[in-house]
Amino acid sequence: MSASTRLIDQRVINIDDITLHHFSQGEKFECSAERVGPLIGAKDLGYSYDVVPPGKSACPLHSHRAEEEMFFIVSGTGLLRYGADTRKIRAGDFICCPTGGPESAHQIINDSDAELRYISVSTMMPAEVCEYPDSKKIGAYGGSGEARLRHMTMASDSVEYWKGE
Repeated sequence: MSASTRLIDQRVINIDDITLHHFSQGEKFECSAERVGPLIGAKDLGYSYDVVPPGKSACPLHSHRAEEEMFFIVSGTGLLRYGADTRKIRAGDFICCPTGGPESAHQIINDSDAELRYISVSTMMPAEVCEYPDSKKIGAYGGSGEARLRHMTMASDSVEYWKGE
């Protein structure tokens, strides 16, 4: 069996060999990232590697009702928003973001003048609800593949359970 087909070699990737994909949205959000989990055969955990330029964030402030997240700061410094609090973060920090509502909402912002690099790990639940306190949105996610449900709505747009039945 050749080295390229050994199972053990399919479960390892070096951070230097990850191809990053650039993303930007508006003035606040920009990063280069890759979902590493699928590259190494992850089933129950999601892994990502993000590189955030100065003055940007990779995502809005959000909380998870089903998935727990952990971040490890590889290099750089930034600001962690967590619930109503903020604190400085730096290379070597582990950050725990358990499930919950607005009290566990989190966002990492690069408020420095150099790149901020971090790894995130999350439980991969079949269904998830996220809340976005800054924009007052709710996201519902479920399933996989082309049949995956992804629905974003404003929290104020709720309807009664029996409406339309």
